[in-house]
Amino acid sequence: MHPSLLSIPMRYFIEVAQAGSVNQAAARLFVAASAVSRQIAKLEDGLGTPLFERNRQGMVLTAAGQRLAGHLRNTLLDADHVLDEVRSLGGQAAGRVRVCCTEGFASGFMQALMRDFQQAHPAAGIELYVGAPEEVSQRLLRGESDIGLKYVVAPEAGLRVEHTASAPVLAVMLPTHPLARARQVELARAVRFPLLVGSPGVTARQLLDLACSAQGLQYRPLFVSNFSAVMLPLLREHDIMLSGQLTVSSLIDAGTVVARPFAEPMLQQRRLQALSLEGRTLPPLVQDFVRQMVDAIGAQGRRKLGRAAPRRGVASC
Repeated sequence: MHPSLLSIPMRYFIEVAQAGSVNQAAARLFVAASAVSRQIAKLEDGLGTPLFERNRQGMVLTAAGQRLAGHLRNTLLDADHVLDEVRSLGGQAAGRVRVCCTEGFASGFMQALMRDFQQAHPAAGIELYVGAPEEVSQRLLRGESDIGLKYVVAPEAGLRVEHTASAPVLAVMLPTHPLARARQVELARAVRFPLLVGSPGVTARQLLDLACSAQGLQYRPLFVSNFSAVMLPLLREHDIMLSGQLTVSSLIDAGTVVARPFAEPMLQQRRLQALSLEGRTLPPLVQDFVRQMVDAIGAQGRRKLGRAAPRRGVASC
């Protein structure tokens, strides 16, 4: 805990903005809901504009409320950074990096990145949150994480792109799969095989559905999950799993699987992005983490996507 740098009306406002409810904000603040309502009304009167729309779903920020909430989030994050620096001068913590990412990055790529970062910054703390794509965005918007890593197909309001890279959807299969020797996989051929796909909210699944709809193709998934680490061990000789390169890079390096791009442009449109809150200046430690992350993404992107098993009776080169 640290001393608040905001006035009481501003503190109550930001709590209601984050909770979307006066009652929930009051519970977090350990005060009566009526006290929160009075402070919000006082703030709106002083500014001469409504900050919330009141409806059955709760308290929804107006355009003015969104502007104020964004400014206050950045103010609080900058305050956290200053207080961390003050603590470090007093011999306390040397700083922390709060990261959030989607599941596909967590078990392989992010583990290696955090290990390497801690070797370079032994006293730094790292917090990692793993969640759905929309959770990653919301944590950044609420100021709960400093940097996020996720796949995107369209820009997101309120977030700044720290780094972007092409991240096509890949067909992941065993090296003995009939399509493993192809340089590209045609979707019409892929859907003839059992598919392991993400849940509907996953970007690879969204693009697959759009590409199939455009070509009039149908598929019946063998396994569906929002957790790729569950599906990878289930991959059989004739199965195809849709994934990104960073999710399976360690398995490609080990020769366990191969990955092939799809021929369809729609499945090549996805981007991998490192995101932060718009308008915020990242602390130097977080900037160092971002630079190391970008280097690691680039290194993975230069790697090959695996070799298919040689045909029977043909010697390996």
